[in-house]
Parts: sequence; C-alpha cells; structure tokens
Amino acid sequence: MQDSLGNPVTLSDPSSLRAVNDFVEGFISCEARAVDVLAAAQDDSPLVQAYCATLHLFAESRDAAANARPFLDRAQAGAGRATPRERRYIAAVSAWAEGDITRAIALHHEQAREHPRDLASLKLGQYHCFNVGDCPGMLRLALAALPAAADVPYLHGMAAFGQEQCHLLREAEASARRAIAMVHKEPWAHHALAHVMLTEGRLAEGLDFMRGVSDTWVGLNSFMVTHNWWHVALFLIDLGLDAEALAVYDRQVWGVVKEYSQDQIGAVSLLARLELAGIDVGARWQDLAGYLAQRLDDHVLPFLDLQYLYGLARAGRPEAQQLLHSIEAFAPDAPASTRAAWQRVCVPAARGLLAHAQGDAAGTIEGLGLALPRLVEIGGSHAQRDLFEQVYLDALVASGTASGLASAQGLLQQKVNAQPESLRLRRQAGDVYAALGLPRLVSNSPNPHAHAQE
Repeated sequence: MQDSLGNPVTLSDPSSLRAVNDFVEGFISCEARAVDVLAAAQDDSPLVQAYCATLHLFAESRDAAANARPFLDRAQAGAGRATPRERRYIAAVSAWAEGDITRAIALHHEQAREHPRDLASLKLGQYHCFNVGDCPGMLRLALAALPAAADVPYLHGMAAFGQEQCHLLREAEASARRAIAMVHKEPWAHHALAHVMLTEGRLAEGLDFMRGVSDTWVGLNSFMVTHNWWHVALFLIDLGLDAEALAVYDRQVWGVVKEYSQDQIGAVSLLARLELAGIDVGARWQDLAGYLAQRLDDHVLPFLDLQYLYGLARAGRPEAQQLLHSIEAFAPDAPASTRAAWQRVCVPAARGLLAHAQGDAAGTIEGLGLALPRLVEIGGSHAQRDLFEQVYLDALVASGTASGLASAQGLLQQKVNAQPESLRLRRQAGDVYAALGLPRLVSNSPNPHAHAQE
C-alpha cells in the first residue's frame, strides 16, 4: 500500500489507509482532518502510532510528551516490521518527545533526501527549524523535495515560507503564487505572501489580498485560520483601521480554540500590538489571562512562555511573576539543544517583558536589549518577533531620556522607510520627532520625496 503521495506504508489494518492519508494531506494543507488519524489508533501499525504521537506533541503543553508516550512505545515496539522511511519518522518524533530537537531536525533532513515525497516529515522538520530560528534549514528541506514533488502545491507553500524567512522575498512571492495557482485554497501560501507584503510595506495590497482569499479558510486547524486572520489584523492596525482590527480579534483570532497554545499566543501578541498602537482593548486581557494562568510550568518553547508571561503581566496577574521564576529555574536544566536559547535569550527577555508591563522602562530596555540581538534563537517569524521590538521601542520612548529618544528615532525611521503606508509608524515617529524638537514632517509623509523642497 501507498499513501496519497506515493510513499509505501505498512499497515496491520488496510482500512487505516484513509486515516493515514487524512493525516498526511491534512497536515501539509493545514486542515483539521489531520486529527482523524486518532480514530485509527487501534491499528498497531508503527506509522499510525507515530502519527498519533505527533498530534499529541503538537498540543505544546506540559503533558504533551506524556500523552504521546504510549503511542511512541507502540510505534517503537513494531518498528521491526516498518520500512526504513517509517522507522526514521518514528525516530524523529521520539527525539522530539525527548527534547532532542537537534537530532529530530537531522533525521528530517535525512528523510527529505532519501524520501522527498514524505512531505509530512518535511513539514514537521520545518516546524522544528522554525522553532530554533534555523531559517536556512527550513528552506533546505523544501528545496530537497522540489525535484521529486513539484506536483504538490503545498510544497511550494512550504518553500515560500522558508524563502521569506531567509529574506528571499522575490523567490518567496513566486513560490507562493505558484502554489496558489495550483490550488486556490492554500492557506500556508497565503500566509507566506502576507509576510512578503508586510515586509515590503505593501499594506493595502496585503489587506486586499488576504481578505480576497479568506473565504477559503474553512476546515483548517485553529492555528492556521486564527493566524491568517492575525495577519489581516496587522494590516488593519498599520492602516489605522482600529475598530476593524478589534473586531477581527474578537471574531476570528481569539475564541476558536481558547485552550490551544497557538491561539493563545496569537491573542497575546495581537492585543499587545493593539495597545502599543494606542487602541483601548478594554477588559480583553482578563479573559485571556484565565487560560494563560494554566501555562506556568509548560516550558515547551521559550517563544510561547514569553507571550504567556506578557499576557499575564498585562492583565495584572501575580502568576506573571511566578512564571518568570519558573523560567529562571527551568533554563539551566533545559534540554541541551535549546538550553542556550532559554538561558541567554528567554530569561532576559522575560525580565524585560515583565518590566514593561509594570511600567519600568529602564528594566525593559535592559532585559530586551540583551535578548534582541539573539532573538531569532527562540524561533517565531520576523512578524511575530516584531512584537518584542515594538515593546523595546515603546520603552525607549517612555524613558524620556535623550539617548532613549535618539535610539527610538533611528529604529522608527528605518521602519517608516520600509513601510511608508503605515499610519501607526508615522504617528509614532512623529511623536518622537516632536520630543526631539525636530519637524514632524521629516517622518510623517507616506511619500519620501514629498517634502524635498521644504
């Protein structure tokens, strides 16, 4: 038997093939049907068990590895009757469960070379590369598979995001548009193209594009649908459409699966951006914090913990301080492959974020100032990590010092140059120029040549 991508599969129950295909196809297309493989869990086939374990690990919670363990045990027990491809996938997921991300990534790279149509393995490898800031690794995985799997539109979406994260914007747009031409409902390619347009300052175009394809975002996993709407909200904020951005938060970003890690951090980062743009978010932090308070001992990914902490702190919850202490205690004993990111990036960033929520500009500048140069090590996309830069900028301005304002001017004007359509950035830069005693017009025009004669 073969899966729908042509990879041979070893199954005890032939009727499980449909569930295997639901996982493979659902995973690479970001569709919710990937979870349907759990209905075949009674099949002791090693690959079925490994796919079930994968889904449990994607919960990104403190008990995820324990919940995945029975499936991994069954997968490993039956590995002797599995194919080499299946055994490698089992080994990669086992390494993930044990926190050995370096080994997991190496196995996914090996799989991409040996079995380039195993796109579920490839996408999982990209997930790990993304979480450790290895953007070239993401791209290398996709490129390894392209000669053998160019007929699969979702691979071009995977390539597009790897290219965008490597700042290869022209290539990323071409790959994303190729994927969308092959299948209009390709949310990951939509997402990659949104990144390109945001980075290039094509804000109105990006908003129009994402709205134009949003009717296809059905049947997706909660991360994909909420994250694409999160991108819509970023365009709305920058274009000064505050009420619409709040409405997107309420209707499409928060509340799809409130218990899920990715939905939670999407809500945290969007609420924070709304506030940093001067928009009143009312009591929204309070509802979110009730879910974040259950995350104090997760420590699955530093990128997640930082946003849990900031959300708790913005809500004024004492658990924020508890989470900081928990991160500080965990970091020295984190798995070897991610320990440096926890110790050298997450700990100072956590201190800086808590300081910002408490109105301590100096503490924010100190903590985030240490973390920002190495922030890529904790993963997340450029657009997601921009939240931490926005918080740092806010603290520079709030400090009121000459050095703080001077640093803010340099950072903000570069952002305005890259995104001249952004009303948010122009307004923020204008305030900084006023505080520095410089003409507001220096930064406040969407046309960089408009005031050349003034």
